[in-house]
Amino acid sequence: MSRFWWVSFEQKFWKRLMGEECDVVNLIVLGVISWSAVFLLMRKMLSKRTFEFSNRIVSTIHAILAVTLASLSVEDWSCPVCPLASTSSPKQRQALGVTVAYFIYDLLCCLFDDRFSFDNALHHLVGILGLGAGLAFQKCGSEQVAALFITEISSPFLHARELLKEVGYRETNLNLAADIAFAVIFSIARMVGGPYLTFVTLSANNPLLIKATALGLQLVSAFWFYKIVKMIKYKLTKTRKKVGLPSASASPSLQTAKLD
Repeated sequence: MSRFWWVSFEQKFWKRLMGEECDVVNLIVLGVISWSAVFLLMRKMLSKRTFEFSNRIVSTIHAILAVTLASLSVEDWSCPVCPLASTSSPKQRQALGVTVAYFIYDLLCCLFDDRFSFDNALHHLVGILGLGAGLAFQKCGSEQVAALFITEISSPFLHARELLKEVGYRETNLNLAADIAFAVIFSIARMVGGPYLTFVTLSANNPLLIKATALGLQLVSAFWFYKIVKMIKYKLTKTRKKVGLPSASASPSLQTAKLD
């Protein structure tokens, strides 16, 4: 009797596990198809615009959707990263699955773009590996969703900078406002929220791969923060020159990239 109970329990367990895995895989496959379809639609509607312009619109849509899904998955806003090292909830897996699908789509776009970026492709591979590990282990959903929120909250302003340039608003006050908004939100999210999230992720009982991904992401964020500070200093210097104010030495502007 006890053996029959154990066999029945084991069958139900594996059936449920495989069902959850299939759901995630289906979500990712459907997501890749959906993001690709949106991109093709943008290309058709905006045929006079560049490949990158359409791709950045898709990236902006993803950023807004990712932040929304991440916010909806938070169980307790008094402690957004709680419970630590816990089993991922269905809402958390959904948010992560949508983003993994987007990363796969965007990685494919990198291969077809005229200006191939090795750094961007490598970044996407690391993102797929890190989020995929969380989905595979079905752990640390709170930490990964928090990381998703932190990394994507500034992305709409990042893409707005480049979209405005292509439609003729380069070197305007509107473009400068997008630059400053991006820099402020990026700095607060990545250099205030980021270190705290990295600390709690490394302190909790998470898989080594998840900890390594968290540390790597924070190091990359620090590198981009340094470049963003130089970019803003350069932009403000140019603005001061236009109005005839004394300025400091100019610094090179930020290279266009996706900092997801």
